[in-house]
Amino acid sequence: MDQQGSHPHERIPAIQRRSTVRDLLIPEWLSNYRSDWFRGDIIAGLTAAAVVIPKALAYATIAGLPVQVGLYTALVPMVIYALLGSSRPLSVSTTTTLAILAGSALGQISPDGDAATLLAASATLALMVGAILIVAGILRLGFVANFISEPVLVGFKAGIGVVIVLDQIPKLLGTHIDKAGFVHNLVATFQSLGHASLPTVAVGVSMVLLLIGMKRFTPKLPAPLIAVAIGIVAMSLLNLERFGVSAVGAVPIGLPGLTMPIWSMAEALWPSALGIALMSFTETIAAGRAFARNYEPTPQPNRELVATGVANIGGAFLGAMVAGGGTTQTAVNRLAGARSQLAALVTAALSLGTCLLLAPFIGQMPNATLAAVVIVYSVGLIEPAEFREILSVRRTEFVWAVVAMLGVMLLGTLQGIVVAIVVSLVALAYQVSDPPVHRLGRKPGTNVYRPQSEETAEDEQFDGLLLLRPEGRVFFANAERIGEKMRPLINDANPDVVILDLRSVFDLEYTALKMLTLAEQQMREKGISLWMVGMSPSVWDMVIKAPLGRTLGESHMFLNLEQAVDHYQRSRQ
Repeated sequence: MDQQGSHPHERIPAIQRRSTVRDLLIPEWLSNYRSDWFRGDIIAGLTAAAVVIPKALAYATIAGLPVQVGLYTALVPMVIYALLGSSRPLSVSTTTTLAILAGSALGQISPDGDAATLLAASATLALMVGAILIVAGILRLGFVANFISEPVLVGFKAGIGVVIVLDQIPKLLGTHIDKAGFVHNLVATFQSLGHASLPTVAVGVSMVLLLIGMKRFTPKLPAPLIAVAIGIVAMSLLNLERFGVSAVGAVPIGLPGLTMPIWSMAEALWPSALGIALMSFTETIAAGRAFARNYEPTPQPNRELVATGVANIGGAFLGAMVAGGGTTQTAVNRLAGARSQLAALVTAALSLGTCLLLAPFIGQMPNATLAAVVIVYSVGLIEPAEFREILSVRRTEFVWAVVAMLGVMLLGTLQGIVVAIVVSLVALAYQVSDPPVHRLGRKPGTNVYRPQSEETAEDEQFDGLLLLRPEGRVFFANAERIGEKMRPLINDANPDVVILDLRSVFDLEYTALKMLTLAEQQMREKGISLWMVGMSPSVWDMVIKAPLGRTLGESHMFLNLEQAVDHYQRSRQ
């Protein structure tokens, strides 16, 4: 008790509440900001803007919306997430998948493409997606992100890297393909090689070589910014368009205006809103976790839900389309040196500047320059060394990584992650349903008991005594399998006493306890005694309250194997 008569732990919730309020008012990254991060954040924010802004404009057209909507999406949600989100490198605007899903939903509302109707429908959709994400965060559904394991993330990043590179190659070649699935795009890209524009290829390859060379020999210089500047200047001075080199195109100037949702559209849009909300969260948390570093706070899934939800709602009223964390731009942001959310604010500031001043210059950027920046930075997502390391540790998890990579490549981002998660859960379920059961021996001259193997063939065994150790949680799904593994060991040893070492069993479920009770009865009828050792407090509590505990009595339950074996040996004298 403290001086005020309250127990210390009773004050913790109040402290936590004050911390939460402070974090909402003053973001964690801002209160812990370090001066040596500033240069990296500025360069990363400017570099990411060179990727985010043109791609956001393109995504708006994919969704059937005016190009300036993409610019607004790179401004409003970006700022809101930077203030509320928990991932330091995450860059939030929109993505290819979100744009495609949004375009499909909006096409149902306005098949004729009426701009006013589409803008209202886009605002309604973004508002609904934001509301769904916030509700999911309040209900603490962010635990879904825990099913994305590290090998799945490695595969996810590699798959995304391959998809992004393939997506950019036609821009590097100056060709156009009708995009569909990965295999179709791969075949179409190869078929388009004969139609490549040599001037465009020259621009693209020059930019790739420039970026690689600067990364190698002048890593402190902002290579993408320099490449973009050179591309814009060359486009203007050399009039590259007359040689067939395409540019991003005209970008309207002006600030976003107030856009009001139309509630009557909600009934038609809600199924799409659910799918887009799931995609937005999945891509956001996957990108945030994929690019987090060990020394940074781990992205908090529930906070990510709320932050992304508020970003969508804020954007809905200011002309933005549905938003989420973008893998490409996050990769560029991180690899360019981002250390905090200040980089995202810099990107948003450049988006604002583009709205007001820079739109004509951004419009002159060669598409091949943009493709070169994206390709050079996306190749870094593919890390063969990570796959080799996973394979060296565990083959099963290597399979998860490969499945995640192939799933993203062949099925798309969300579908690929879902496939990988399902494979992970099936593999995990198999492992849980088939736990190991070890026969133990004692290392000569010690009190160390260890599983039998070829290396431990000299370990002591005891006449009439069989030592068994199951591992993991014992429950209804694996209790019968554990029994199947124990029976032949008992039959072969024909012991007087079976000692069950439960120190590696952290939980004993009711169904498994009943099966163990039945097994004890069957062994007793054959003249075999069952002893139990090493039970955790929770397992001890279950056993002692059950009929099995009353049957065994505390005389047949021991703290550890050393006590049990000593008791057995003294009883045989």
